[in-house]
Amino acid sequence: MAEDIGKSNLESSAAASTTSRGFWPSVLRWIPTSSDHIINAEKRLLSLVKTPYVQEQVNIGSGPPDSKVRWFRSSSNEPRFINTVTFHSKDDSPTLVMVHGYAASQGFFFRNFDALASRFRVIAIDQLGWGGSSRPDFTCRSTEETEAWFVDSFEEWRKAKNLSNFILLGHSFGGYVASKYALKHPEHVKHLILVGPAGFSSESERITKLLSTWKGSILNQIWESNFTPQRIIRGLGPWGPGMVRKYTSARFVTYTTGEMLAESESSLLTDYVYHTLAAKASGELCLKYIFSFGALPRSPLLHSASEWKVPTTFIYGFQDWMNYEGAQEARKQMNVPCEILRVPQAGHFVFIDNPSGFHSAVFYACRRFLRPDQDTESLPEGLTSA
Repeated sequence: MAEDIGKSNLESSAAASTTSRGFWPSVLRWIPTSSDHIINAEKRLLSLVKTPYVQEQVNIGSGPPDSKVRWFRSSSNEPRFINTVTFHSKDDSPTLVMVHGYAASQGFFFRNFDALASRFRVIAIDQLGWGGSSRPDFTCRSTEETEAWFVDSFEEWRKAKNLSNFILLGHSFGGYVASKYALKHPEHVKHLILVGPAGFSSESERITKLLSTWKGSILNQIWESNFTPQRIIRGLGPWGPGMVRKYTSARFVTYTTGEMLAESESSLLTDYVYHTLAAKASGELCLKYIFSFGALPRSPLLHSASEWKVPTTFIYGFQDWMNYEGAQEARKQMNVPCEILRVPQAGHFVFIDNPSGFHSAVFYACRRFLRPDQDTESLPEGLTSA
């Protein structure tokens, strides 16, 4: 597969790589990972993709121009970078920007890049503090600051890439960030695609009952301490890769809700996931500021539905643990076109579980950009409209 990795990428990651390599070779370190490991694991995973792409580290500066803080409350003026991959496409293709979810990175879309790049100019990023992007110290202390960390860094990335009038797709937590971005900067987004998005649920009776028990109280205290799953992976040291291998094998092979991964896919994804999870804690620490225990949003998107300005498509797997009923409630309050599509044989990672169904849903959501001469188009076979 053709790749073009320029000098800017090498230079921008040099400082992080030097620090992370240290004196000891990785095989002798307790946590066998580094910035170089992440980028190399990404290359190996994306070797499964046939479409040529360019990988770059986009400089977003040290903080938004109108902010009194750097990314955020960091004493360093060091510039930050967003790891970005752009796939080759036809010149007149609409731009599709893809944003990953929590505990993930852009490589999770490896099964989708070829199909989507046949119709779109596909650009996928690692959010600030995730994957191969910069990992500043996370010192946010409120929901507002934490949202700004992701939304403002994305806006600085957009400026650096000189993008506008694009389709924005976000998965899970990435859907939450994409929604917040579209609320703040609707002039740049022509369509919003939210894939199993977080943030549209409201407090459930089940969580309320659990919190009234001693077990719920303990679990809530752990949550409020900002204990993340990644800490377990780091704590396991050299046994961390084995734990991640068990997870990916169980989720995407043994107990998959759709099309299981091939052995080569599973191996490369496992390697990639381990290095992105075991690296320095940064963006992952957003968890308790964005969600309360039970993944309930502290700033529910349902409360902002009436302010929506961008036409939106929701996509859910039939077995997605994110309930599409929250999207139905939001749609009632929206004053823009909104549709909800459900994909069979798929769970929360609908784009991995059922790639072809997911691609059909995305193409259908963007039909007015891909086939503007067609007034109507029937729902693709297998998809359900909620």
